[in-house]
Amino acid sequence: MCYKLSTMSSKLGINSIYMATEGEGIHIGTPQIFVRFQGCNIGCINCDSKDTWEFTEPEMDFDAAISKVEELAGEYPMRVKRVSITGGDPLHPKHVPAVTAIAKELKKRGYFINLEAAGTRIVHEIFDAIDFISFDFKTPSTGVRTNPKLIIKLWEQYQNKAQIKAVVASRHDYEAALDAFKNISEQTDHKFNVPWVITPCYEPGEELPKTLAQSIVELNHSYGAPFRVILQQHKVIYTSDFGDF
Repeated sequence: MCYKLSTMSSKLGINSIYMATEGEGIHIGTPQIFVRFQGCNIGCINCDSKDTWEFTEPEMDFDAAISKVEELAGEYPMRVKRVSITGGDPLHPKHVPAVTAIAKELKKRGYFINLEAAGTRIVHEIFDAIDFISFDFKTPSTGVRTNPKLIIKLWEQYQNKAQIKAVVASRHDYEAALDAFKNISEQTDHKFNVPWVITPCYEPGEELPKTLAQSIVELNHSYGAPFRVILQQHKVIYTSDFGDF
């Protein structure tokens, strides 16, 4: 399916564009510019950005979005050339034309583009155009289910530029991720090599989940450490204030 943004002045469903460091996954701590889209109908129970769920009337146009990224990127030699497209759900069909246009334009300008994918769909026009895909595996505590076939498809076509991320709130969540990992490994003849990150669940206003993190690390070791366990850095640093970051 081909998506097209009708004009460069079209309004985009963007919540905000801001500078921060990557807070999770294998690129944790890397400075980058976030382009956050507004609107998501997936409905994860433990989502920490529910303010991005509602689909509001788009207000920012294409040129303004690109200009904002360029402004935040700064001047050489401190220029930041990494962008993370997130949400909300940037792969919702309503957002796909805008995300495609922004990604392609920023790639022309030399930016490294990461996209935060909820694990509910693969959009080839976008995935082919960007540099890295952070793909969710939804654990039982989220109330959402990830189809393992999508992860296999991701591995088959994008294994060199992807990671899987799973938020874990309990042993049950961890074992659900482990079962999926084992099944996917078997279906790919144990050649599955996409980095898989486990993130201890950490919600707004909570204290650092030290006990949960320790138990997940120990559990992961007991199974031969198939996953990388990584806390969300922005939540560790900003604790209950992280919602604005």
